[in-house]
Amino acid sequence: MRTPFPATATFTGFNEPRRIEAEVFDLDVEGAIPKDLAGTFYRCGPDPRFAPRAGDDININGDGMVTMFRFEGGSVDFKSRYVRTEKYQLETAARRALFGVYRNPYTDDPSVAGKDRTTANTNVVFHANRLLALKEDGLPYELDPHTLETRGRFDYGGKLKSVTHTAHPKIDPTTGELISFGYEAAGLATLDMSLQHVDAGGQLIREEFFVAPYCSFQHDFAVSRDHIVFLLMPTTADDARMRAGGAHWAFETTRDVQIGIMRRDASVNDIRWYRAPAQGIGHVLNASSDGDRVSVDLFISERNQFPFIANSDGAPFDREKGTPRLTRWSFDLGSKSEAFDAKTLYPDFMEMPALDARYAMQNCRYGFCTLVDRTKPVDVSGTIGLGWNTIARVNLQTGALDRFYVGEKTTAQEPLFVPRSADSPEGDGYLLVVVTRFAGEMRSEILVLDAEHIEEGPIAKVRIPFRIRGAIHGNWVSNVVLQAAANS
Repeated sequence: MRTPFPATATFTGFNEPRRIEAEVFDLDVEGAIPKDLAGTFYRCGPDPRFAPRAGDDININGDGMVTMFRFEGGSVDFKSRYVRTEKYQLETAARRALFGVYRNPYTDDPSVAGKDRTTANTNVVFHANRLLALKEDGLPYELDPHTLETRGRFDYGGKLKSVTHTAHPKIDPTTGELISFGYEAAGLATLDMSLQHVDAGGQLIREEFFVAPYCSFQHDFAVSRDHIVFLLMPTTADDARMRAGGAHWAFETTRDVQIGIMRRDASVNDIRWYRAPAQGIGHVLNASSDGDRVSVDLFISERNQFPFIANSDGAPFDREKGTPRLTRWSFDLGSKSEAFDAKTLYPDFMEMPALDARYAMQNCRYGFCTLVDRTKPVDVSGTIGLGWNTIARVNLQTGALDRFYVGEKTTAQEPLFVPRSADSPEGDGYLLVVVTRFAGEMRSEILVLDAEHIEEGPIAKVRIPFRIRGAIHGNWVSNVVLQAAANS
């Protein structure tokens, strides 16, 4: 008999598992979808299928569910499918959870010892005609971009030796190259890291291993036209703690942040390391280079950002100290100092950035983010904490900030920027934002905003006839690119 999900924050309300694989043709639209919005919005997130072995869990440990919204001719179609990972298949056969707590294999059922634990639940990226579902604790899984059927685990034809691959690879808009990395690249809690270069044709052309100063939670990294930046914060893994049944991660308040920078055309042996006091590192908005000066715009908190990651000194979680703020880190590679400059660009509680991808890796003007506006009603979205209630456009050159409040009893997910055309100016296009409405029937919508005038509100709303669970990240692929892939 099936074990019910526990009545905890991870499995109720906003976070109640959906477990729905569906196809909905021609979703209801309020307003008008612009005819030049033609492509597919892919998104990936956790959606647990079985009650957790430990009795409760954190919401980023669910099975990977990929959803797609195909925009064409002013209409929108929907499809959702689970990623058929090895974990998915083993638990399907057993009809129960076999894998234990987040990233701790010592809590698994003995029958799955040594099996692939990744849920592929964090991001979905299209590169070189391949759609890849990603989670940083394992290898990608390739999906059919039209049906979302799982084609299998992907390791570049056996060339990739790392056992992990970031969920945030960077695609160079000029060369088409994909740059990726893996931490814990030789296995659980190891110091090994792997730098990976994939050419525009999808061939792994370079993989180099190096040893990190410590085993750090590195959810994101930064790439400019000339440099690669590795971001180590003192959220660390410990094998002994995991063997005792403890958490994969803990935040060490006395350990420094360490930042590794190398030229893209250099070897990992040339990585230059910088230091700063302990702080939390979130997502990267963008990075740029100007000779020996490298700038990274990213989200920084004074301490650990996540309520479910404990502080090593036993201090309780502090929401204010865990507030992420958009910050610019500036590095002078011509200096011999290990220090670098940090400047808070905006004081707001802000994260989940999006960029006009055509301007990635260079000095761009605009960024788009989610924001918590505490002057307006704020809902709580489960074990992550406060729900995003505002969409923001930031002008990184003037400091201006435009915002759109999504409404009471509503939470927003990561925005996605889509250019109006291939040659439109930077920031000229649309923002797609999935929101969850809590008032009355809990359901989901996509808001379509004019990216240059987000404060005016949506030009269209796409109504999904049920609530879909919150995704983590997503990306857009134009119909032109998908058609070219189909013809290749």
